[in-house]
Amino acid sequence: MNAADMSLEQAIRSRRSVRGFLPDPVPRDTLEAVFSLAQLAPSNCNIQPWKVLVASGEVRDELRRRMVDNVTAGKPIAPDYEHLPRFEGVYRERQVDCAVALYNEMGIARDDREGRERASLRNFELFDAPHVAFIGMERDFGVTVALDVGMYIQNLWLAMTAYGIGACAQGSMRYYPDDVRALFGEPDSTAILCGISFGYEDAEVDANRTRVGRANISENVVFRDTL
Repeated sequence: MNAADMSLEQAIRSRRSVRGFLPDPVPRDTLEAVFSLAQLAPSNCNIQPWKVLVASGEVRDELRRRMVDNVTAGKPIAPDYEHLPRFEGVYRERQVDCAVALYNEMGIARDDREGRERASLRNFELFDAPHVAFIGMERDFGVTVALDVGMYIQNLWLAMTAYGIGACAQGSMRYYPDDVRALFGEPDSTAILCGISFGYEDAEVDANRTRVGRANISENVVFRDTL
């Protein structure tokens, strides 16, 4: 099956987070096809507010080195936007269930602090992906415009799936935005929302066996047609 043959439903159902990659880079023509497809995402008044910085080769290597050094040295994080609120109730339950599923596949016990720290560091090692895309927007844009960027991210991830590319969206990629801006020559007005590590999946990586379910739509969707 090639990208043109995959249906939207197939792409949505097969999309998942990949946390281990082969070293082979994605060919440039494939990258351009994927990002061109993602560019068709809707946005308010068609302003297309997303800023996408794709690091490969030496730039990717330097960003990975800097991020790993920052974390291992205990450098305080400095994201452009505040962290997500603390999850509680059913949201916390889902978060824990996801972590348990991942750590079980990786053979990391609940009390294995060293193993958990190592797993966390893998984020900043980009899970060995040959590429990482940093997704941003103008710093002065608010939550309404961020929704537009979110639709772009969904388009991008589904396009990657259709082209046989694995990906993992990472909030941790916003922790050290100054390093990203410096290597891309971006002004401070470009704020980083998240990152996406991507490439071809390494099926031998334990974490890639992780599968998580979804709640029944009755927990999220309300249908009403009478008063």
